[in-house]
Amino acid sequence: MKRWRLGLLLVCWALTCGPVAQAQERWELRKDTDGIAVYTKDLANDAYKQIKVVCELPGTPQLLVNLLKDVERHQDWVYLNRKTRLLKKLSDNRLVYYTEADLPWPLTDRDMVVEAVFFPVQAHKPARVEVKSVTGYLPRQTGFVRIPTSLAVWEITPVTDRKVKVEYTFSVNPGGTVPAWLVNLTVATGPHKTFQNLRQILASRFTNPRR
Repeated sequence: MKRWRLGLLLVCWALTCGPVAQAQERWELRKDTDGIAVYTKDLANDAYKQIKVVCELPGTPQLLVNLLKDVERHQDWVYLNRKTRLLKKLSDNRLVYYTEADLPWPLTDRDMVVEAVFFPVQAHKPARVEVKSVTGYLPRQTGFVRIPTSLAVWEITPVTDRKVKVEYTFSVNPGGTVPAWLVNLTVATGPHKTFQNLRQILASRFTNPRR
């Protein structure tokens, strides 16, 4: 696989792991197909672009929040996710977990430790989830480059009793020696694929709650 594809690979995987600075530019639409729109925006004092995904998904805010809390199943829908494991449950709404990205040879795999904060879901109101990189829970692992900083924010708004609107933003510094232009080159395709996977799983769980 060509090295220019590293940008795509890292940004795809950062979806549930992915500091956000003040933006200097407006959002630029990069991809809009299958009801999933992906935007990018330049950040002040940051060479890497911020990403935003906007789409509608089947289910309820609580269903999506429950899926995000099921961290060891993230590999079922997050592109490039090799595995994710829970490190510490600080409370029902605060989880610390470790996740790995399986990058193709000769690229070095990435990993990160993040803390996810799930704000209480209230009826007929938007739900919010924040996921950011943290330190101190797990030493660096052999064979991986540790992602130093990331932040992902989920805004989940009920549209009907069977559908939600999601606005997802994230930024990430992939660590190591990765030129920013590589990361920014093909940032739209991976997030789009991840949200397609997420839609399929939500649709399945909405119709079969026990899954």
